Amino acid sequence: MSGMRTVLVDKLASVTQACGLSHEVRISPDITCEEGNLLVVEVLNDKSTYNTLELTSGRMAKVSRGDVVVGALGHRRALFGYSGHIPPSLEPGDVIQMLNIGGVLGICDSATQDKGKPFDCRVLGAVLTFPYLGERIGIPAKAGYQRLDPAAPLDVRGVPVVALAGTCMEAGKTAAAAAIIARMRHRGLVVDAFKATGVSLRRDILAFEDAGARRTMIFTDLGVVTTTEKNGPALTRTMLTEMASGTPDAIVFELGDGLLGAYGVEAILQDAAIKPALTAVVLSANDPVAAWGGVKLLREHFAIEPCVVTGPATDNQVGVQIIRDRMGVAAFNAISDPGALGDHILAGLRIPRLAETRVAAE
Repeated sequence: MSGMRTVLVDKLASVTQACGLSHEVRISPDITCEEGNLLVVEVLNDKSTYNTLELTSGRMAKVSRGDVVVGALGHRRALFGYSGHIPPSLEPGDVIQMLNIGGVLGICDSATQDKGKPFDCRVLGAVLTFPYLGERIGIPAKAGYQRLDPAAPLDVRGVPVVALAGTCMEAGKTAAAAAIIARMRHRGLVVDAFKATGVSLRRDILAFEDAGARRTMIFTDLGVVTTTEKNGPALTRTMLTEMASGTPDAIVFELGDGLLGAYGVEAILQDAAIKPALTAVVLSANDPVAAWGGVKLLREHFAIEPCVVTGPATDNQVGVQIIRDRMGVAAFNAISDPGALGDHILAGLRIPRLAETRVAAE
């Protein structure tokens, strides 16, 4: 391939994890601007805030001007942070931006003030992989272990499924999911977990693993850098089926972003196959008004009755009581009362092994 060369890179962003790259990569000046394609870029500026990158190890590393980084092309439409798109074309020397701390690269369209301007990055080239044994034929490297089947069917094999949805970003969904997983593990259950929507970042599923999840997945594993209403349902069906194949006692998954957003949560909750498979839906809300709106949306727009509300709206007893009295929904805080939150959900799952344990104890 004309112009192919070897470069040494300082940091491998977590979005590239499935590719198993070393710090010495081959790159090409011929760049195809498609979601998930890996690029090598040089960071052009320093930042005092939002200045870290999640590595393939899961560690967070500070990024500095001059760092050579491997990331992946993608778009982002975030309520907090940066929003941006994939450019129609790129050449070495062009400048793009780092849109999130997982290593997603694109053209920044807008930014919230608390994050500052994003990292500017000079494009060096497209990462090549060499899948043909004994041949020096390079093809563009892409994020993910496998490709997504848009027509993926769903089979949860009777495994109870707990879904966590939020009123917006940073509403406490991951903390609640981790608390639920931990409580299930304390009760002797095998739990698998995944993140269904959002922008590539492994931090949340690492939190699930830390809480005791036996196995985790994220949409990036299927080659999707940023989820949308078009791919969200297929991603969720695929990961639910994959998790259920391991016969866990329960599956817990987080819907990134909020009920009203651009990452496909609405399409997932309206999917004719997925909706009946949801045994329990947990709502994370930032305040009582958000909780009221979230419960109303779930009931009236999705015909889903939330089993519990959690998140910052339940940080003290005042919020808890408002939710219970005004909405008729149970409310527990995932940080201060994780056991009660987990037990409330478990009571409605009717897991056979848990019932057997209770009978034995009696």
